[in-house]
Amino acid sequence: MKSSSQHRGFSLLEILLVTGLLAIVMAMVMPSLTNDFFRAQLPESARQMRALIQLTRANAMIDGCRYRIRFPRDDELDGRGSQRQPVVEVEDRPLEFPEQFRPVLAAWAQDKTLLRDIRCVKVRLGKPTVDQLLGQDELALELEDERLEDIEDTAGESYEEEFPPLVFDTDGTSEWATFLLTDAPVEVSLEDLDDETKFGRLEVILDGLTGLAWLQRTLYIEELEMMQEHGWPPVLRKDFLQAQKLTEDNVLEIREASVRR
Repeated sequence: MKSSSQHRGFSLLEILLVTGLLAIVMAMVMPSLTNDFFRAQLPESARQMRALIQLTRANAMIDGCRYRIRFPRDDELDGRGSQRQPVVEVEDRPLEFPEQFRPVLAAWAQDKTLLRDIRCVKVRLGKPTVDQLLGQDELALELEDERLEDIEDTAGESYEEEFPPLVFDTDGTSEWATFLLTDAPVEVSLEDLDDETKFGRLEVILDGLTGLAWLQRTLYIEELEMMQEHGWPPVLRKDFLQAQKLTEDNVLEIREASVRR
């Protein structure tokens, strides 16, 4: 005796109902996913910037050549046809052509470092100080200008004031450097990026002597004033991306943790 079974299919109304429910759920979830995606671009770009710095430093030591990282001038493009990506160059024939750097075409140097909508708005050479960040150290600002002039005189090239090149010597050492990254549109100037702005800011800070680098969100004015009062340097020596304001206890805890590592 043959057994028979009946399979009832979905009706058009049921299909439309399920499709409608899925569309509603996606409409509710997508904005949140999109916002999370764009918020993640800034820290991810900072991590990739740090990786590029470490790779450039390593290649300088391996090849026994000076390398440098810089950002395109107003009249040139980077390797990806824009002006946002850092350019890696090498001085591979120093005896014949001193101070002449050529672009590094290896894949690690040509990969996209800064993701969509992320850009570098300033490169600061030298170890950061609280007075400098508060705009109270006129001597530091003068030394920064003199340093850029010396670089230009030695290399015979001109650079944008906000983007001096970072040069790695053959032993991997360099100056201290801070790369300030933001997700703010191009029309937003550096001066407009204050504590009240809705745009994100993140710094990649390099200790040029040791090669260690940290990701650190830009410190608030109140935090800098607290550090100035205690004579603390504005470098936490540890990745710090939290938005909440630092207290004295937070800073001491972070410093103790970084020393124990």
